Amino acid sequence: MVVETEGHGRWGMDFEVRTPTDGARRGRITTAHGVVETPAFFPVATLGTVKALTAEQLDGTGTQGILANAYHLHLRPGEEVVEKAGGLHRFMRWGRPILTDSGGFQVFSLATLVKVEEDGVRFRSHIDGSERFVGGREATEIQRRLGADMVTCFDQCTSYPCSREDARTAVERTLRWARLCKEALGDSAQAMFGIVQGSVYPDLRVECAQRLVELDFPAYAIGGLSVGEPKEQTFEVLSRTCEHLPADRPRYLMGVGKPGDIVEAVKLGVDMFDCVLPTRNARNGSLFTREGQLRILQERFREDFGPVDQGCGCYLCANFSRAYLRHLFVSKELLGYTLATIHNVTFYQDLMAALREWAESGKGDFRFGCLE
Repeated sequence: MVVETEGHGRWGMDFEVRTPTDGARRGRITTAHGVVETPAFFPVATLGTVKALTAEQLDGTGTQGILANAYHLHLRPGEEVVEKAGGLHRFMRWGRPILTDSGGFQVFSLATLVKVEEDGVRFRSHIDGSERFVGGREATEIQRRLGADMVTCFDQCTSYPCSREDARTAVERTLRWARLCKEALGDSAQAMFGIVQGSVYPDLRVECAQRLVELDFPAYAIGGLSVGEPKEQTFEVLSRTCEHLPADRPRYLMGVGKPGDIVEAVKLGVDMFDCVLPTRNARNGSLFTREGQLRILQERFREDFGPVDQGCGCYLCANFSRAYLRHLFVSKELLGYTLATIHNVTFYQDLMAALREWAESGKGDFRFGCLE
């Protein structure tokens, strides 16, 4: 079964679903900078770099696209610099698709520095203390100038726990800003994701999703989950939300996450993911393997000359031992961070490839070793 969205080309993106649209699904996103086979995981390149990797090394992991952050790039080096360089693709020498986060999450994560107003957010830069204002129009203009293939609406993410009243207020602001973002995008050939908020209140999530769908975005994101709520609530909310998002548009779960969580979300019909977990864990010496997480600084690896993950074909596992990687970390050699990051990102991309194959086959339980 193939579901094609008529008219997506005018947004700079085409999307097709190649399997039945209930539950886990296999799809394809086509952009000006190439194809993304879904389900897909985008490593986080906050400031135009996936930490510790060159673009060539990143490409070697099987990565199809990356997520950069408009808020941080606005502060440095500034969208005007990136635009003069020919856009973010040329600036960072990355030829595949780029998705940008509008900075809405920073309203949540940097709450002590911001003041939320009806039209946007007034904040002080965490770098130099300068006062800035970003609303729907401003966030969209920043992303337009960065030149990403896919962009996101400016939204308000709530913390957990969150009262129903606060969640309702955030939903209304998110919807109001979404309208401003879509209007500001105009005829730009960028695919914009409307973002569903509503905290852990399923009815608010459903309402937000339905009202966003009325605005007719080419794709939809689900934000404000995995911020401390119990897992059962995460997946209950996610399930209810996906039921009310169009089957012919990509669905993107923001900031998730752990391998096991990604698998459960794919089963509910999510197509795209991003998270700092593989790269951050790598720099802390924690590696994902098919036998579970491995903490390379442990003494037991001092004379372990086997690969980090027997089932992995990444540059680290094909060439170096656990003992060597441990030596690099103990010695604080920067190569250790690069090798560990190559491995973790490859692990995530191998996981996504296995999920794509499984979703297309439609057979049996999904298996991929130990998923913590």
